[in-house]
Amino acid sequence: MAEKKKTTYGTRPRNEYIKVFVTEDERSELVDRAAQAGMSQSAFLRAVGLSEPIRSVVDLQAVVDLGKVNGDLGRVAGILKLWLAEKRGQGARPTDVEAIMNEFRRLQHMLLPIMSRIVKDNK
Repeated sequence: MAEKKKTTYGTRPRNEYIKVFVTEDERSELVDRAAQAGMSQSAFLRAVGLSEPIRSVVDLQAVVDLGKVNGDLGRVAGILKLWLAEKRGQGARPTDVEAIMNEFRRLQHMLLPIMSRIVKDNK
């Protein structure tokens, strides 16, 4: 009888496997979910089977995207503030521009807890 090939992934040797029968649709779903988590299929199935948390790469990418939006809001507010200082009253009422700046700040304050929650939930 031929000896099993021993392999090492990460820090532990893994030379045992489990055969799982699935439908074509189930296999496709498992492959997609592993990819979304940024994990190999084996690592994903092992984590799910052992009730370990799955960190979603999609969620973490959303945090990166929200961070960029947050930065953009800050830059626009800065430009509006500069405009107010140099061109006060030209093109728009200063109170309207200040209201927009306040809305940008409000949106920024809303983004930060969302980003924190996503990162915290994915740890």
